[in-house]
Amino acid sequence: MKQIFDNVSLSCSETVTRSYSTSFSTATRMLSPGIRQDIHNIYGFVRFADEIVDTFHDYDKETLFKRFEIDLENALTDRISLNPILNSFQNTYHKYGIEKHLVDAFMNSMRLDLSKNKYLTEEEYKNYIYGSADVVGLMCLTVFVKGDRQKYEELKDCAMSLGSAFQKVNFLRDLKADHEELSRTYFPNTNLNELDEASKQRIITEIEADFAKGLAGICKLPVEAKFGVYTAYRYYKKLLSKLKNTPSLEIKNARIRVPNYVKASLLARSYVKYRLNLI
Repeated sequence: MKQIFDNVSLSCSETVTRSYSTSFSTATRMLSPGIRQDIHNIYGFVRFADEIVDTFHDYDKETLFKRFEIDLENALTDRISLNPILNSFQNTYHKYGIEKHLVDAFMNSMRLDLSKNKYLTEEEYKNYIYGSADVVGLMCLTVFVKGDRQKYEELKDCAMSLGSAFQKVNFLRDLKADHEELSRTYFPNTNLNELDEASKQRIITEIEADFAKGLAGICKLPVEAKFGVYTAYRYYKKLLSKLKNTPSLEIKNARIRVPNYVKASLLARSYVKYRLNLI
């Protein structure tokens, strides 16, 4: 029965989420069961594409990416794929009517990571973030509002801002790995070899503005999604706070993390706010 294969595919996407990100996995568990699996399906797809361009250094990344791209197109057209991650994603894609241009924009940004390692202008930087993060937020939003186009349009800008904030926090946290291991520089007009407090604060101010707009959208999300997205927001806000209080030199030389006990505390406090309708 095909249902067995589909169930195996769904399990694979959930395993990818749990294996690659404990924070995101925890936040996803706070979503309503009715939409939780679909967020696993989106995460599995974007994670596999990202892994190709970021970690498979001993292989021909460009060839692997092209194969993945072809498999993706076939999955969306045929509504089935022998790649279980793509099989799960195509199910969510068709179930909620995710727009194809969002998928295309994401793949375009991932393709840039195969060859482009510097973003010299604000336009290049914003275009990359749109494709690598904003559209992922929009794909998730499509699920959160269950395909309601009016609600989607109302929350679209906020979802993009939240996606941007998450991505920029990742960039700041991963400065050392991106710069030394991948030779990438995402922030324009910033010399990472001489990152100072003024440059760091400029980046953080930009992220804080994105978070403020993102939070306004979280407050308007359907109840099925609000607590899970708010949990992710709190995790990333805490990480940003740690980065803000970390000297710029240390950010360049270490990967800042939020300890598990702090994450547990954030989850508990977020739940109290959610139950008291303070979000």
